[in-house]
Formats: sequence, structure tokens, C-alpha cells
Amino acid sequence: MPEQAYLAIAGSVAMHVAWNLLVRHQGTQTRMLWWALAAHCATLGLWGLLALASEARWSLELVGFLLVSASANVLYFLTLNRAYEHAPVALVYPIVRSSPLLIGLWGVLFFGESLGVPAWGAMGVSVVGLLLLAATAWRKDGFAALPLALTAALATSIYSLSDKAATAYLPTFGSLVGFVTVGYTASFVALTLQMRIKHGIWRPQRAPRLPYLLIAGASIGLAYALVIHAMRDLPAAVVVTFTNAGIVIAGILSISLFRERAHWRMRLAGIAVICFGLALLAISR
Repeated sequence: MPEQAYLAIAGSVAMHVAWNLLVRHQGTQTRMLWWALAAHCATLGLWGLLALASEARWSLELVGFLLVSASANVLYFLTLNRAYEHAPVALVYPIVRSSPLLIGLWGVLFFGESLGVPAWGAMGVSVVGLLLLAATAWRKDGFAALPLALTAALATSIYSLSDKAATAYLPTFGSLVGFVTVGYTASFVALTLQMRIKHGIWRPQRAPRLPYLLIAGASIGLAYALVIHAMRDLPAAVVVTFTNAGIVIAGILSISLFRERAHWRMRLAGIAVICFGLALLAISR
């Protein structure tokens, strides 16, 4: 039912905010992406893989979706990690989250979805707000990060549609977590190899505190499993757009709670535009 989808989105947004605030405030040397993936795979991931093995409706189609999603996840995390080395999260992540327009396009072309003009307009307004947020953090090294962030957005659009198609073969929430874990395990291995090749180390120089590590590990996996669960009842582009409410909440918290006042007026303007787009999307449903 759509009500369950909206509850799943709300839960995902809450975890998304927690996860991204952790990434934002741990520093680049901690490499929170690596730690979060490791924590997920070592804890909830094991349960998810068992559920995937025993509860999924296995077929060649599911194997294909699994391979596509895992490959796109690897591309996403590799390019996102590289982008964070060139520019701050405040610049990179809003650009990456502008993927709903691509997701909607692939949904129309390959899955016969019909979103309607109001939904397209609402998603476009939301993306304008995201780009306003990104502009507040722009600096010269943004040119190096921009192609990486756009590639991560493309990867997001690919695995989002593949994940939605896979829901027909994943009847339980546990099997969804297992499906996500396969991609996250591949991404963890890829990030480790990238770190070894680029920096000559097998693990980050700094480790987060255990509570932060557990929160990150739980949030990164469960948040996206909830997103896929919501895709059972709603178009993938609509679900991903609604989850951008997490960026709104994180932005408000960064200004009010963490007192990050640089360009605060323009950031509030971007947040307001995103909220307007989300409201239009809600009305269009």
C-alpha cells in the first residue's frame, strides 16, 4: 500500500540524515564510506545474505538485476569517494542526488512508467534547489569533482531502476537487505583496492568511534533497503525524489545546530526550492 511506502521513505530519510551528518563531520581521513560499508557487511549484511539465499525467488532475471545493481553500486561508491577527495560533501552530494530526472527517463524508456507532467515539473523544481545548494559550496576544485559527481548520479539512476525491477523477486525485507549487501560487499572490496592503489594502505588511517561506526553501518544498509521497499508501490524516480527530504533536514540542522553560516541565505533558498518541489510532487500523487 502507498501508506507503507511513505512510512518506508520517512524511515529512510531519518537514517539518511544520520548517516550523512556522520560523513560530513568525521573528516576525509576517516573515510566514513569505507567504515560504514564494512560495518554493514559484518553485521546486518550477514543476516541479509542468509535471507536472500533462502527467501528470494531465484531466476536468471534476478541474477541479472543483481549483477547490474552491484556493478552500478561499485561505480557509484568509487566515483563518490573520489569526488569527496576533490570537493566538500556540500558540493558533491546535492549534484549526485539530482538523479531523479535520469531515473524517470530510464523508467519511461525501459519500464513503461508514466509519471505525468506535474510529477516531472515537481522533480525539476527539486533538482533546481539541489543545484542551488551545490552552488553555495562551489570552489575551483569543483571542476575536478563535477564529472565524478555526475557519474555517481548516472550510477544511481542505473541501480535504482535495476533494484525496482528486482523487487518482484524479493518478497521479504530481509531479502532486500541481502540484495543491497551484495552490491555493498562488492563496493567495499573496490574501495579497499582503490585505497591500496592510490594511498598504499589497506584501511583508513583513522577509525570512527564505535557508536558512530554502528550507526553508520545500520543506517547505510537499512536506509536503502527501505527505499527499495517503497519502490514496490511507487515509481523509482518519485521515491528517490522524496528521499531528498533528508538533504533538507541535514541542511537545516547544519545551519541551526552546527552553526555553519557560510552562504546561509542562498542555502536556505535552495532548501526552500527543494521543499516546494517536494510539495508539488506530493500533490501530484
